[in-house]
Amino acid sequence: MKLFNFVPNFLTLTNLFFGCIAVVFGVMGDLEKLALFVSLGLICDFFDGFFARLLKVDNKLGVQLDSLSDLVTFGLTSSIVILNIIGSSPFVIVNSSNFIISLSPYLAFLITLSSSYRLAKFNISSIGTDFTGLPTPANAILIVFLPQFIERFQLELIFENIFILIVLVFLSSFLLISNINMFSLKINNLKFNQNKALYVLFFLSVILFASLGLASLPVIITIYIILNLLRAIV
Repeated sequence: MKLFNFVPNFLTLTNLFFGCIAVVFGVMGDLEKLALFVSLGLICDFFDGFFARLLKVDNKLGVQLDSLSDLVTFGLTSSIVILNIIGSSPFVIVNSSNFIISLSPYLAFLITLSSSYRLAKFNISSIGTDFTGLPTPANAILIVFLPQFIERFQLELIFENIFILIVLVFLSSFLLISNINMFSLKINNLKFNQNKALYVLFFLSVILFASLGLASLPVIITIYIILNLLRAIV
């Protein structure tokens, strides 16, 4: 039985392993393979918590390990994606001799810094039904699949504007460290009245993914953010 208790930590370490591979591909500029290994990391991240609850493993080490893994697989990879997009912008390439402009791609690492802050805050907070701030895996889905979204809707000209990308970096970083309550994606019961936002997100996600495939993922996370903002206002 003790052997099975290591299953959650094994999955967490596998998540980290996939994250490390994703980072390598990102540094090489292969964002498609980066997205593939982040996807594998997302699967491991889901099942490590699932098996921890199933096996009733109360593992403080696992909590810390999970956050460290998430920082690499979801925080660092997100920054690398934005770094690649900004770095390949014609504006940055043409003005590469300008020292300040040449440093602009590195603003992407604000996402990594914000992810680390959010994960550390999560580790010392009491566990509730809601998240505080945008979860790092959700933020990674928004950013990592951005190239597929851009290609699907032919938005290359818009996202060549580095100022739009820099705004996205600051917005992503803000949402990560914000105190906005965001509903968990775990269903504790099937009652519609208690899970209205989750059901709305689920049905929209099915329709969007069936229509757009991977390009729908940033849209789905955007809807998730909007639903939570509306919930906070109402």
